[in-house]
Amino acid sequence: MPMSSERLRSTLVLAVTCAALASCDEGVLSPKGPIGRAEKTILFDATAIMLAVVVPVIVLTLAFAWWFRAGNSRARYLPNWEYSGRIELIVWSIPALIVLFLGGVAWISSHDLDPPAPLQGRYQPLEIDVVSMDWKWLFIYPGQNIATVNELTVPVSTPLHFRLTSSSVMNSFFVPQLGSQIYAMAGMVTQLTLLADEEGDYPGRSVQFSGDGFSDMKFKVHVVSEPRFRDWVKAAKGNGASLDANGYAALGVPSRAEAPRVFASVDPGLFDRAVMATMHLTGH
Repeated sequence: MPMSSERLRSTLVLAVTCAALASCDEGVLSPKGPIGRAEKTILFDATAIMLAVVVPVIVLTLAFAWWFRAGNSRARYLPNWEYSGRIELIVWSIPALIVLFLGGVAWISSHDLDPPAPLQGRYQPLEIDVVSMDWKWLFIYPGQNIATVNELTVPVSTPLHFRLTSSSVMNSFFVPQLGSQIYAMAGMVTQLTLLADEEGDYPGRSVQFSGDGFSDMKFKVHVVSEPRFRDWVKAAKGNGASLDANGYAALGVPSRAEAPRVFASVDPGLFDRAVMATMHLTGH
């Protein structure tokens, strides 16, 4: 039996609503750390500042259309009117104030949320080196001497200090619920500090188009307790191969939808050599 247009409309509305609510559970509106919460506050503040103009304009547009309708004999018709100093003052001062407020929010928050700035946590910071490749993410834990592909396991309430680079084209590292998207570029090192204060699994992705496999550049961030993290490191050291120069070169071969895997050990200085190997791409 064919579906009626009313039922079809209701089904579409329900599907869109469910999709929107699902995206909120894994996006910037569901932060799981101090950086994500601060960025959510900035988003709401900026929206509120802009709505202070948008809402009155919509209301006044409707009010003017209603008041100056053809059937309203009380509306004054002034065909020769051309200037009002008061209206000019209002028209220019309100946008100027909006720009001032938005600029102030952007200026202050840019300094407060400086990506490499250290964060206070319950434990000592965890160092993680990140290499974006075609089309996968390599995570190296220099302190633990292990590495993973397309999967990141970190302890809760621990500052995470990332150093990021790229083995080829520019990519963009982003964990929406933790905040602060940052670029990874060949021959350069960018830094980012994040912190997750709730255990759980959070999606991460590249948000910079980088070729055919861009849509597959996704990874999971597993936030676990400190004891579980130590157990995971111990298990990782007992399984998997060693990541040396040859293994790194093999990873550099373009591939799509790479399955997560773990390396039990990593050649010392591999990340720094990866940066140096691509410096010629930047002209240094």
